[in-house]
Amino acid sequence: MLLEKIKTPGLSHLSYLVGSGSQAAVIDPRRDCEIYVEKARAEGLTITHIFETHRNEDLVSGAPILAEWTGAKVLHGPNADGEVSYAETAREGDVFEIGQLRIEVLETPGHTDDSLSYVLHDSAYPDGPVGVFTGDALFVGDVGRTDFYPDRAREVTGLLYDSLQKLQSLGDQTILYPAHGAGSVCGSGMAEREFSTIGHERANNPRLQIADREAFIEAKLAEVHYQPPYFRLMERLNLEGGSAAPRVMQPKALTLDQLESAAADHVIDIREPGAWCAGHIPGSYCIPVGMIPAFAGWFIAEGESNALVAADQSALTTAAQHLVRIGLDNIAGGYTGVIPAAAQGRDLGQVPMIKTGEVRRRLEQKQAGWTLIDVRAADEREEAKIDGSRHIYAGHLNEQWQDLDPLESYTLMCASGMRATVAASWLASKGFGNVDVYLGSMGAWKAAQG
Repeated sequence: MLLEKIKTPGLSHLSYLVGSGSQAAVIDPRRDCEIYVEKARAEGLTITHIFETHRNEDLVSGAPILAEWTGAKVLHGPNADGEVSYAETAREGDVFEIGQLRIEVLETPGHTDDSLSYVLHDSAYPDGPVGVFTGDALFVGDVGRTDFYPDRAREVTGLLYDSLQKLQSLGDQTILYPAHGAGSVCGSGMAEREFSTIGHERANNPRLQIADREAFIEAKLAEVHYQPPYFRLMERLNLEGGSAAPRVMQPKALTLDQLESAAADHVIDIREPGAWCAGHIPGSYCIPVGMIPAFAGWFIAEGESNALVAADQSALTTAAQHLVRIGLDNIAGGYTGVIPAAAQGRDLGQVPMIKTGEVRRRLEQKQAGWTLIDVRAADEREEAKIDGSRHIYAGHLNEQWQDLDPLESYTLMCASGMRATVAASWLASKGFGNVDVYLGSMGAWKAAQG
């Protein structure tokens, strides 16, 4: 018997390979899905079933490609806001046999209308379920977001409450296998660990502590979530069936001249913020490689071309993987060597990083034509903020930059300076000549207060 978790870094996506006898099933495969075939083959298993817990919003599903490669049947839930072209519909009570394993379907709507959970039974140990694959209904330490149907907000939140009661009825022994872990955009309160049981969640998950249905609805409606524009692309591709991921993730190597002549819609510098601020290709903006899954989809539209600037080839490969998994794989190539470019006499852009004393001085003097912009999420700002700052979430600058005066001066801040650099770099790429980054940002501000 086999049960293996496959984690996708960056997206914090969790998929699973389950096998018994000679058969195997995959739950929520990612787009670059060779890994499932390789692992199943290594165990002497044939993939016969592919189970989707819901139509994902944050990544391209690999289910249609994996089905084409293996001949496996894809199962998806009802009420998917359209026909899932590559899947059959599974409904509550359906049962699938995988060797000595039995997988039973539960309908658990709320996060999405088509959400399913798959309950895992072992026929050799029939006293209750072994585990449950919950998709985005129940996480370790959190529950699914319910903001995808704003005109039905109370209804779908109530549906999630009902679904959670159904999941809790499986028994405390049931092992929890969610579709995401900490760091995912699908929830903000997930625990750092990726193992739990229904019993442990019942005792410790803050949302499961709310016993009253109406109180649960009110608490969920008060949450603030952000939906990057690329979510709409993911939803469409996960109905139609996205194409296979490129087999080779290494972007084409570009010289500096080729980078400039490529005329890509976006030149993305994936180095660390300090490196970008110290010297960067003019017109580029900074999304550090580890932040691509969270922020690239705010600034890059479907079909737009991207050129990458990195410190080394391995970073280019990782960046390409991140982009491909969210369907933004029109990559013109990658360039390494910003310092050699300076040595060749090329002009590089620079953005200053300023400290707490300078920020405080500007605030106290009410410096004319200057604004401190806080790009953190709304819930972070509710906990603590700097008086006199203006709030614009980093992702929302994809459009709201047009409401700012490029002749004025702006300091960007967040919790540490990472997101602030993304925001400052985006403004700089749009022709804002007077931007800087608050180094340490809210962390430094709090430290200075003692």
